[in-house]
Amino acid sequence: MKHPDISVVIPVYNEADTLPILCERLFKSLDALGRTYEVIFTNDGSKDNSLAVLKGYHEQHPDTVRIIDFHGNYGQHMAIMAAFEKSRGRVVINLDADLQNPPEEIYKLLEKIDAGHDYVGSYRDSRKDNVFRTYISKFMNWIRASITDIHMRDQGCMFRAYSRHIIDKIVASHERSTFIPALGYKFAINPAEIEMRHEPRAAGESKYSLYHLIRVSFDLITSFSLVPLQLFTLFGMVVSLGSGLLVFYMLLRRLFIGPEAEGVFTLFAILFFLISVVIMGIGLVGEYLGRVFQSLSQRPRFIIREMVENKTEG
Repeated sequence: MKHPDISVVIPVYNEADTLPILCERLFKSLDALGRTYEVIFTNDGSKDNSLAVLKGYHEQHPDTVRIIDFHGNYGQHMAIMAAFEKSRGRVVINLDADLQNPPEEIYKLLEKIDAGHDYVGSYRDSRKDNVFRTYISKFMNWIRASITDIHMRDQGCMFRAYSRHIIDKIVASHERSTFIPALGYKFAINPAEIEMRHEPRAAGESKYSLYHLIRVSFDLITSFSLVPLQLFTLFGMVVSLGSGLLVFYMLLRRLFIGPEAEGVFTLFAILFFLISVVIMGIGLVGEYLGRVFQSLSQRPRFIIREMVENKTEG
């Protein structure tokens, strides 16, 4: 099966309890489609026995299950990117292992692809996450919509379908820090979005902390927009103008009224504010420079320790 109709890409990190439920439902759903398929799992440095579970499924389905075993933990997007590089399907579908997006709805993505769309995103109809994560996600969606030209209703939903030509472009980009759904959207000619059912996790806990959510948002914003730098530049110009007017006022006051001892703490407050703005700006510029450094260093984005597949077919 050199070129199956569908490649399903699933990043895995400490999901040993979920994998049996996932595989049972996934294979049943894919078999019902009547199309050829492959499933590529990327073990992203799991510390439980996820890899052993995956190898068991490879033994049961040697022609359809392929496993990428990372040398360490490189993150969800690098796990997806590695699977994209190894995928062979005409359509590639990204599915999370936690079963919050049910595999039974894969057919909805394929219907849109068959209708002529080359990229199909999804948004969750009624989120089953906690209130904190839900509203943080909405806030990040608002920031992305405000400063980029990427139109996605729900950037946090990774359940998406990509045509082969988009996958090839994503792989060829060799970006180290990027947000894959946004990159796919940029390459798409005729994108679409559909509503998907959202369910509670089948087992275990979410691997995304507040830091990871913020980190992903930074990847999205700094990879696809210069607006933060432009806004900071404009703000700096406004602050500089205000500071100049304040200095001019203080000079006139000294000449016509005399030196003043009052307002010292007001000046301190203004100084502390300006220092904090400078620190924030340094951090922002550092984000962009860090990406340039990572690109120029040419270190591998990830290291594959083992590729488990049917050698006669792969």
